[in-house]
Amino acid sequence: MCGIVGIVGTSNVAGQLYDGLTVLQHRGQDAAGIATANGTRLRVHKGNGLVRDVFDEARMSMLRGHVGIAHVRYPTAGSAGMDEAQPFYVNSPYGIALAHNGNLINTEALRQQVFEADRRNINTDSDSEVLLNVFAYELDAQRMLTPEAAIRAVAGVHRRCKGGYAVVSLVLGLGLVAFRDPHGIRPLVLGKRETEAGEEYIVASESVALDVLGFARVRDLAPGEAMVITNDGQLHSEVCATATKMSPCIFEYVYFARPDSMIDNVSVHKARMRMGTKLGEKILRLKPDHDIDTIIPIPDTSRDVALEMSNVLGVKYREGFVKNRYVGRTFIMPGQGERVKSVRRKLNPIHLEFRNRVVLLVDDSIVRGTTSQQIVQMARDAGARKVYLASAAPPVRHPNVYGIDMPAAEELVAHGRSVEEIEQHLGCDWLIYQDLEDLEAAVREGNPALTQFDSSCFNGEYVTGIEPGYFQRIQQLRNDGAKQKREG
Repeated sequence: MCGIVGIVGTSNVAGQLYDGLTVLQHRGQDAAGIATANGTRLRVHKGNGLVRDVFDEARMSMLRGHVGIAHVRYPTAGSAGMDEAQPFYVNSPYGIALAHNGNLINTEALRQQVFEADRRNINTDSDSEVLLNVFAYELDAQRMLTPEAAIRAVAGVHRRCKGGYAVVSLVLGLGLVAFRDPHGIRPLVLGKRETEAGEEYIVASESVALDVLGFARVRDLAPGEAMVITNDGQLHSEVCATATKMSPCIFEYVYFARPDSMIDNVSVHKARMRMGTKLGEKILRLKPDHDIDTIIPIPDTSRDVALEMSNVLGVKYREGFVKNRYVGRTFIMPGQGERVKSVRRKLNPIHLEFRNRVVLLVDDSIVRGTTSQQIVQMARDAGARKVYLASAAPPVRHPNVYGIDMPAAEELVAHGRSVEEIEQHLGCDWLIYQDLEDLEAAVREGNPALTQFDSSCFNGEYVTGIEPGYFQRIQQLRNDGAKQKREG
């Protein structure tokens, strides 16, 4: 998962792009980058690390221009090296910088096409560089540089690229080009504000970036839509994919997005509250005479869920873990050993909230199970009589292929295990999962037009279809052993 921002302003935008990235930092902590355009000059700075570490005053002062794009990254496909940091850049045609959130599932076939048929070279393992070169080739084929030509080029991208992608691109001599995959899997939202110098536009992964920068949210980009905002602030848009079906990634609402964001007209905060209501109702159906004393969220994402469960069950809510804010998200960390060490550095229990109590721990999801296993043991060590564990999401049994780094299937704790077997593996006294129907209903209630979701990591149904052999290839790329080998 990555975060992207693009701005067409009336003055230098680098500072605004920086601020936008800081509120999208939760979407990627591996690398950050900004590209700006000033006339015919394009400037790029990027590097590994957090936004605050990659940019300083001297580097920011060099990023001049009233049009720009920015990116924060965590690695899915490809390595975590410096050469994978975005935005990527090609100088032909015109000069194009591009930043991408998501994952292509036909990268290898595209890579071969780009080299053999398009006569373009790929320098990294990143699917984002492949996507950039496909877009560059399609734009070059238009033999002109207009908003209509850029939209036709994006139509070519939609024909050739399969997977989940939200893209912001800076084209010298034109402006900002943004587009979203035909299924709307990855989010992208448009904002606008009026200034004395004229209208300014922003596109970003989450609406929180608009809020922080003072833009009004206009709308989400539609599936398969291409949007061009020219250097002088003229907006052109068109749905240019031949077949579209809105299928947003439901895991955005479960875990990745900030609660203060709106995605596809759904409040993430309210969706998580409804998840808690439905999960609480499930507990009452299964165990109306439950013995839960205290509900404790595993911070931070599950707080909204836990609070509503507390209301439904009539059980007191307590904060039982103190979080170290200076440790990254363990789900994003590449190695199992690093995740194990980080959980203990990240959370510390407040013993008084556990001692002699039957506690229900609430988490947003359970992926590998490593973190959950340790947290259950922490609760026992803190004196809990019984430890129950509730997940706001159903069992994760399948890899996510559209831009979330869920590993090879055998590394998922729910793969090949029943709920009872997972319960035993995690060491809890009772394990409760959300039902998929309830999860989807909790999100859909915010926007009834969302009739379908990408819930593939739960049900194994992939909206784009999957070619034979694909899972074997991503297993080689994504499992912990492969990552440690690349990093070594």
